[in-house]
Amino acid sequence: MPETNSRPTGRPMGGRGPMGGGPGGRGMSGGKAKDMKGALLGLLKYISNQTGIIIFALVLAAAGAVLTIIGPNQLSRLTDYIYDGLTTSIDMDGVLSVALLLLGLYLLSAIFSFLQHYIMQTVTQRTSKRLRGDISTKINRLPLKYFSGNAAGDVLSRMTNDVDMIGQAMSNSLSNLVTAIAQFIGCLIMMYYTNAIMATTTVLATIVGLICMVVVMSHSQKYFTARQENLGILDGYIEEMYTGHDVIRILNAEDEVKDTFTSMNKAVKNANFRSQFLSGLMQPIMTFIGNFSYVAVCVVGAALIIDGQISFGVITAFLIYTRLFESPLRQISQAMTQVQSCAAASERVFEFLGEEEMDDESDKTKKIENVKGEVEFKNVKFAYPNAPEKEIIHNFSVKVKPGQKVAIVGPTGAGKTTMVNLLMRFFEPTGGDILIDGVSTKDVPRSNVHNQFGMVLQDTWLFEGTVKENLLYNTEGVSDEQMEAACKACGIHSFIKALPNGYDSVLSDNTAISAGQKQLLTIVRAMIQNSPMLILDEATSSVDTKTEMITQQAMDKLTDKRTSFVIAHRLSTIKNADIILVMRNGDIVEQGTHDELLAKGGFYAELYNSQFEEVA
Repeated sequence: MPETNSRPTGRPMGGRGPMGGGPGGRGMSGGKAKDMKGALLGLLKYISNQTGIIIFALVLAAAGAVLTIIGPNQLSRLTDYIYDGLTTSIDMDGVLSVALLLLGLYLLSAIFSFLQHYIMQTVTQRTSKRLRGDISTKINRLPLKYFSGNAAGDVLSRMTNDVDMIGQAMSNSLSNLVTAIAQFIGCLIMMYYTNAIMATTTVLATIVGLICMVVVMSHSQKYFTARQENLGILDGYIEEMYTGHDVIRILNAEDEVKDTFTSMNKAVKNANFRSQFLSGLMQPIMTFIGNFSYVAVCVVGAALIIDGQISFGVITAFLIYTRLFESPLRQISQAMTQVQSCAAASERVFEFLGEEEMDDESDKTKKIENVKGEVEFKNVKFAYPNAPEKEIIHNFSVKVKPGQKVAIVGPTGAGKTTMVNLLMRFFEPTGGDILIDGVSTKDVPRSNVHNQFGMVLQDTWLFEGTVKENLLYNTEGVSDEQMEAACKACGIHSFIKALPNGYDSVLSDNTAISAGQKQLLTIVRAMIQNSPMLILDEATSSVDTKTEMITQQAMDKLTDKRTSFVIAHRLSTIKNADIILVMRNGDIVEQGTHDELLAKGGFYAELYNSQFEEVA
């Protein structure tokens, strides 16, 4: 039965992305305040397609708050009915009518509140899903240079921590902020409608609290930004150290790693403490102002009752209004704390989404088809974008015939991997051209170029899924018999069958599988892909001598009648190459067969002989 294409269902088990990449850039954030207004405007623009339903939810929130505010006015009437009835008889009809009206108001307010919470939660989850999807799509559109200069953990932090922070702010702070503002304005109107003197007393006491809140907010935003940035840096460091924990132990670098982690963790703690401490000051300040207002209303109200200007029911209503007036100020202070966090998270997310992408190639309709395998480098030059003055590849030219096996050798930093990155269009040449079957790779989409190559890298990549899913990754129409034949050719069939569920066994970090076996699985994957050309980055570096012999035979079958490029560090593995390109400082200094180059006694012979001297 043919298999459908398999895709990853879990996280990667280790390894880097295609063809290298440098260390992620890292530095402790200085906590610099950034554009809070711009970040929030960017978020509002992002959710503009849901503006209608959000406004409807906010109207419901405001309406619920207004209905709640009407209550104290009716309680004032109810209190007067009861107070006046103490000397005569209580008007039960009046009491009942007010009670039923209050019940209806509060019930309707609760319904409005439920609906707006439901709507905002729905909008929030849709937005969070869309953000994560856009970040995932963005990752596939970014050039390799971005990942060479940024830690993977920081990117993951933007997808998880920052998106979650935006979601929390949208689901809680936005509706709470509108409710609080509506309640604040409504209370203000009702208080002045009820009694201007007592209303002015409450407002004057509250203005002091608002001034304090604005002052605190102006100083705390930079710490919210620093918290999100430092959290991303810490996540990136943890991800790197977890991936390389075996190497850390071997090199006895635990203390150094611990010191670095402690320093980063302290930066997160300090930024978090300062942001939370300053925002936390709002609560006690507003509580004090609220209590002060409560006392002031009691004193002024008592004086007005004695003077006969108001009834007892008015002061009862005002005591409730004072609490309702102070409550939205608390909610506003809490909402603004979340808004500041949301602004910091939004800035990081939209900064990532705004990164420069690879050029759009939707207009390129030309494709390389029925590939024979002729490859030509014509006067290729290359310098990394962040250092254009330092040219890595200088006027590189070579022509490879169909079916030839080309080995690229040379010391570290000679440009071997860079040449393959250029061939695959992970990077673009700064000069010259690369042709496949006479067609410039610049004239066809990157995906079309990638489809022509199978790749086996020195760093293996397996995801958490079954053996079959890993082997058939993104490859359609492969039968179980073909898959097993490829595994037998690489000598790994017996190992897979020995697993608890054979080819249906799930590979994870807890699966007992060696580095060599992982490498063999990636070699089988390339064989199953059956691309017309191959790129092998020291594919046998992780296997032992016996396994290497088996793998080398399988590789010979794999490369038979296919143009293949082999980046070789172990020169004994490329003796049968049709062409050996010897690179040094970005130039081809020698080329020929193994025997021809040894006979010359040049740089290749020096490299070859030095490896045997090291072994001896």
